[in-house]
Amino acid sequence: MSHPLYVAFIWHQHQPLYKSYRSGEYRLPWVRLHGTKDYLDLILLLEKYPQLRQTVNLVPSLILQLEDYINDRARDPYLEATLTPVEKLTQGQKKFVLEHFFDANHRTMVDPHPRYAELYEQKQEKGIHWCWENWSLRDYGDLMAWHNLAWIDPIFWDQPAIAKFFQKGRNFTFYDRQEIWQQQRQILARIVAKHKELQDNGQLEVTTSPYTHPILPLLADTDAAKVAMPEVPLPNKRFQYPSDIPRHLQRAIDMYRQRFGVDPKGLWPSEQSVSPDILDDVAQAGFQWLCSDEAVLGWTLSRFFNRDAAGNLQEAELLYRPYRLQTPHGDLSIVFRDHRLSDLIGFTYSSIDPKKAASDLVGYLEAIARQLRQQQSSNSTTLDQPWLVTIALDGENCWEFYQEDGKPFLEHLYQLCSDTQQLQLVTVSEFLDKFPPQDSLPSHQLHSGSWVDGNFATWIGDPIKNRAWDLLYDARKTLENHPEATEETNPAVWEALYAAEGSDWFWWFGEGHSSNQDAIFDQLFREHLADIYEALGEPVPDALQSPLEEHERKGEQRPQTFIHPTIDGAGDEQDWNHAGRIEVGAARGTMHRSSPVQRIWYGRDHLNFYLRLDFQTGKKPGKDFPAEFNLFWYYPHRTMHNSTLPLEELPDREPLNYLFHHHLGIDLLTQSIWFYEAGEYNCWYAHRTRAQVGLDRCLEIAIPWDDLPTEPGWSLELLLVFSNAGHFRSHLPEDHLITIDSP
Repeated sequence: MSHPLYVAFIWHQHQPLYKSYRSGEYRLPWVRLHGTKDYLDLILLLEKYPQLRQTVNLVPSLILQLEDYINDRARDPYLEATLTPVEKLTQGQKKFVLEHFFDANHRTMVDPHPRYAELYEQKQEKGIHWCWENWSLRDYGDLMAWHNLAWIDPIFWDQPAIAKFFQKGRNFTFYDRQEIWQQQRQILARIVAKHKELQDNGQLEVTTSPYTHPILPLLADTDAAKVAMPEVPLPNKRFQYPSDIPRHLQRAIDMYRQRFGVDPKGLWPSEQSVSPDILDDVAQAGFQWLCSDEAVLGWTLSRFFNRDAAGNLQEAELLYRPYRLQTPHGDLSIVFRDHRLSDLIGFTYSSIDPKKAASDLVGYLEAIARQLRQQQSSNSTTLDQPWLVTIALDGENCWEFYQEDGKPFLEHLYQLCSDTQQLQLVTVSEFLDKFPPQDSLPSHQLHSGSWVDGNFATWIGDPIKNRAWDLLYDARKTLENHPEATEETNPAVWEALYAAEGSDWFWWFGEGHSSNQDAIFDQLFREHLADIYEALGEPVPDALQSPLEEHERKGEQRPQTFIHPTIDGAGDEQDWNHAGRIEVGAARGTMHRSSPVQRIWYGRDHLNFYLRLDFQTGKKPGKDFPAEFNLFWYYPHRTMHNSTLPLEELPDREPLNYLFHHHLGIDLLTQSIWFYEAGEYNCWYAHRTRAQVGLDRCLEIAIPWDDLPTEPGWSLELLLVFSNAGHFRSHLPEDHLITIDSP
């Protein structure tokens, strides 16, 4: 029997619990805004291609919050300001509007709208204080209107009730903003109903997650973190409440059944986190399959999934199949996503022409099919057995960076998939019903890990994260000491517990991830814990009265996620917001105090690694500092030729006396580039490069991975050197190298 290559897309739709049960207020607007921009349009686009099937995961806590907005039970500060007549805005609200109503990717969501872009330009060029002093009430009204309009998906822009506002452009009234909000509510009201409709007709499978998105393995036992990280520092108090797992699962099932009329088959475990300890509960709850990441499979099989220079997986036959997990309550199926293909959609394709990006993804899928055919004993031009490629990712956050919120990309992707007979898009359950897994994984050997590097470091192990776990333990222990407080007799205390057990708080605590809303996440977490004590009539501990950490922006940070900057020397704040950062002016040492560089930024995506230098105000190359800028780097633990720096008058000290493999030089006056690679006998040889340089307000550089001999998982150690006509002048950082990992 011949087969196409089966492909299962799983889109994960999730938002944290932004609702403060204490005040009833929603602290942040992202359920409402992503609801109008990202959930409904995704499946409306799919509906146009009826032969294609997909899976969408709707987290229960997201559905609850959507329903609050639909039923007018939710108000967030953004919406409160929007629905306030401009003449009644308080000074605090005006400041809030100026600070937060540009919260969107300006290239895709602000710049396309002339009035919105005009207001953004004023803030960027003249500053927030100028706007405060000079803006009219009409400016505030237009900003609030455009903030809400920009978060409405382009698929709805031609509807008359919405199109009229885009045509109007400016001078929006209070009644206009009220009507825009009503249009948002109407979009929100269609989301769950449309998912049910497409599931009923077989084009869509809807799955669920544990109730408030907790990390189930860590609820069972925080010591699960030691499986991947044996030396990880853990909280002082070991959290072990496996009894909370069936509670979260049952709440999810009950919600699902009420809205979809059937029981869910698939479970998206929060953060794709799995462990042997959770499997019995998942199977006993009635789920038939769950999904995780390729890193978890790799750890389970004790195999590292290698990719060739083109990014194609070399062990395709291991990843692109479902597996069986045996439990006392029946078998579970598990599928593992292709991490790289998922990340390409989530982090990289937004910076590429939509048609090229869609063609690139289909090209990868076709390459997988060719590779699997080549491994067959037969000479068949089709696949002899059914293989399943799983692409699973966040279904909301990436589209903000795509043209038209991803519409051109998805339409071209769906058309290509419809036109080829080599590929067939399926739901996971559809595939499993036809082709049950033939291979088993011993359940006790399933690796304990998540989609992030196959471990739990994102949620535990950092001192602040560990402190949060200790606070959660104390609250959970207090509830345990009140056996009379059941879900029937004291539902409020259990809702507070479930909210506090969500994964999102731990994501933002400590090192690793940061946003301008960290303080709000900190506050919400502590409020949920305080609500537990108050619902039990217990005193609230003093530890919950103060933030877990300081939320001022730190002087230095590691890269938080992929970045996709435009290389034009403008130093766009949104382009580099998640980059690594080194504050040179704040560093120690004579070199740094006299350096023309104020700050170094660095990051990467699947296409390039990036570097940005912010110079001290007024400093000019060739006048105040050398006009030659050099990057030197080598690849640690890799066998290859390395050479000394081809510069004169170098001090014999680290890291200047290291050996390096690549040298990129830039003349900052002409912006010409030279690129060298080390060879034998301490020699350097010229090579072509497609590196990009932009110099204006700052220096921005992009160096393609394709120009380098890297493979996935490699890293490079980078040194920055200023020179004049090949003569060494200064270097950065002073006493260490910058580490950049290849994707």
